[in-house]
Amino acid sequence: MARRLTGFTPSGDLHLGNYIGAIRPIVEAQRHAVDGSTDTVIFISDLHALTNEHEPATVRRRTLEFARLLLGAGTDPERCLFLVQSHVPQHTELHYLLECATGYGEARRMIQFKEKAAKQAHDHVRMSLLTYPILMAADILLYDTDEVPVGDDQKQHVELARDIAGRFNSCYGQTFTLPRVVNPPIAARLKDLASPEAKMSKSSASTSGLLFLLDSEEALRRKVMRAVTDTGDEVFYDPEAKPGVSNLLDILAACTGGDPRELSGHFDRYGELKSAVADVVIDTIAPIRKRYDELATSDEREVRAVLRRGAAQARDLGEEKLRRVKEAIGLLEP
Repeated sequence: MARRLTGFTPSGDLHLGNYIGAIRPIVEAQRHAVDGSTDTVIFISDLHALTNEHEPATVRRRTLEFARLLLGAGTDPERCLFLVQSHVPQHTELHYLLECATGYGEARRMIQFKEKAAKQAHDHVRMSLLTYPILMAADILLYDTDEVPVGDDQKQHVELARDIAGRFNSCYGQTFTLPRVVNPPIAARLKDLASPEAKMSKSSASTSGLLFLLDSEEALRRKVMRAVTDTGDEVFYDPEAKPGVSNLLDILAACTGGDPRELSGHFDRYGELKSAVADVVIDTIAPIRKRYDELATSDEREVRAVLRRGAAQARDLGEEKLRRVKEAIGLLEP
């Protein structure tokens, strides 16, 4: 079975698009996994949250919140490898070794570096913003990952990981599995309710169009009912001509497993569609929020113990991989 890796960066709050596109597929894949399998690796990529200005307390809070939400959504640490990135030092150790096989031009060509660097003060663009795609490559290659589900904005980074792995194998012998991109089609379609031309993203400047997993039922319904629609009053699916309505139909289809074009025929008015979308969004998120609240009010040590067990298992896997990498690249064994 192919090994799949998914990371969640605590630089913003998890929303419905994250659940539909990344978390739910993980939970569904667990049903086909054998007990004790590590064919799925799930990690909270807290080191990636440090590439921009941040509040230390917020990163720590979100890291624990993400762990609770992932567990609340059905992630089973007995059927996957579940960890926090910074708890496994092999990620950063492999990062440096991979930098030794990566060209400066390769890192500088990354589109996200150009876009994010342009938004930062020119005299203080963090070096980690340039090198974090190589850390992402280390995240992937450390576990012999076969598949990485990512959106279009991260596809280039997985391709860089594949290029680095291929070059390393060519120079030093077969060491790494070559990863491939798995594009989650539904996640790519979910858009911001307030700006349906933009995807639903944790990094959006405004939160009015984002359906967060920790939003109250009242907040979820309010956001859906205030969603931007389109001129006219006919409900039909056409992302070009009707981006607002089509986004609502995509959300409805994602939550129910239906087809947005077929679902459009069930509604005569925008208000009816919005009400139906609000209902299914609440029904989808409510069980996650309920389990999250249970974990949040119980002893925090329970969640931390899960993370410690995952990190210990990951360190064992990572240490063996690092031993092979060090030997291949020419380092003397102690």
